[in-house]
Amino acid sequence: MNNETAIVNRFYEAFSKRDFRTMNDCYSDDIVFFDPVFQLIKGDQVKKMWEMLCRQAKDFELSYQNPVAIDHEYITCEWVATYTFSKTGKKVVNKVKAFMRIADGKIIEHSDGFSLHKWSMQAMGFTGWLLGWNRFYQHRIQQGAREKLLKYIQTNS
Repeated sequence: MNNETAIVNRFYEAFSKRDFRTMNDCYSDDIVFFDPVFQLIKGDQVKKMWEMLCRQAKDFELSYQNPVAIDHEYITCEWVATYTFSKTGKKVVNKVKAFMRIADGKIIEHSDGFSLHKWSMQAMGFTGWLLGWNRFYQHRIQQGAREKLLKYIQTNS
């Protein structure tokens, strides 16, 4: 196992324990993150996002496959998070493909890919099934997540 793969393993082992401090220690200070819900966020916002998600997770379980080096900088990893979505009380099984770029022993770029429509079907039920493909509805989900993160940052800084 190379150093880059070890960093990603450390990140997901910490995530499985909801240990946001160790997760954030794997990141550079100027981390750039993207996923379908939070969209593009950077630096401390990324670290606070993981803190918020780990602290607020209910019935959380995480499994991941061994990270695979694409080259000397990029690692990919598939992971599955199972949890209860707090807003609706519905069970979500989110299958994610992550891509990370490592430099100087830290993750400097991280993107998670998953279907926002499939996520919304599970998290929101019938409404997510009916409207989860719609850009306007997806934008509402993204805007709500961003507002929740900014509020969390304001009250926990």
